[in-house]
Amino acid sequence: MAISAIIPKLACIALMWLVVGAPDRVESAVTCNQVVNYLTPCVNYVLNGGMVPQPCCTGVRTLYAAASTTQDRQGVCNCLKSVVNGSPISSSSTNNAASLPGKCGVNLPYKISPSTDCKRYNIMLRIA
Repeated sequence: MAISAIIPKLACIALMWLVVGAPDRVESAVTCNQVVNYLTPCVNYVLNGGMVPQPCCTGVRTLYAAASTTQDRQGVCNCLKSVVNGSPISSSSTNNAASLPGKCGVNLPYKISPSTDCKRYNIMLRIA
């Protein structure tokens, strides 16, 4: 698979933690294209580790702010899950993605993982 084909998938997994529970099938003001655009600056970090680029953290916080309603968060969750579904992601990339919230000042009440149950968390997250 070409690297350009997996970049959006890897970027999306990086912020899987931003979504919280909501009903299935709701319309979101945040589109999947927006999610990918916000997270694209995180791809190099997710793939390779190192320093988190400031544009990545800006994208993380901007996506968080944009996903302000239950419907938005559910839409982001659906986008992330559809993008990463079936994508082989290494454990180091998953760990890098999991470290992004803390490194970008976003407090989360759960561990980031591709298997995160988006419906389980019904709280608003806060940026530190």
